[in-house]
Amino acid sequence: MDKIITPPSPTEYDEFFNSYIGNANTDDLLTALAASEEYIVNLMLSLKEQQLQHRYQPGKWSIKEMLVHMVDTERIFAYRALCFARKDKTEFPGFDENAYADVSKGDTRAITSILAEYAAVRQATIELFKNFDEEMLAEVGTASGRKVSVRAMGFAILGHEIHHLNILRQRYLV
Repeated sequence: MDKIITPPSPTEYDEFFNSYIGNANTDDLLTALAASEEYIVNLMLSLKEQQLQHRYQPGKWSIKEMLVHMVDTERIFAYRALCFARKDKTEFPGFDENAYADVSKGDTRAITSILAEYAAVRQATIELFKNFDEEMLAEVGTASGRKVSVRAMGFAILGHEIHHLNILRQRYLV
């Protein structure tokens, strides 16, 4: 990819986003998003159905549900980034990730279906961010009661995914 989106400065986002943005740990958002997509798809395809439906504790999400949650969150964060880039001053509320997961029916879906949706959302995110110029990347909006720039939302998308990959490695694939 020709365009490089570098990390946001700490002044571009509320400290609430620190862990996600810190998880991103890259100087090139677009390349990292593409590499992460390839990694996730290959990892998920390497797992058996029993593993994909495993819950490390009662009441916790299965790997399939976690993947659907990652897709939902990326969609929401990308939409917020689009709105902020277009100077929409709507303040976006938080969302109840558990309520979304409860009705996602992730465990009833084929992993290939979830991965097709994941790849489509990821490609849409990459294309969206490719077309944001520096002025758009610097736009700031309010999400979950916290200020955040478009650039920071992109890094939060990647960092949120890495957060869940870490949980996957620590609690599911042990």
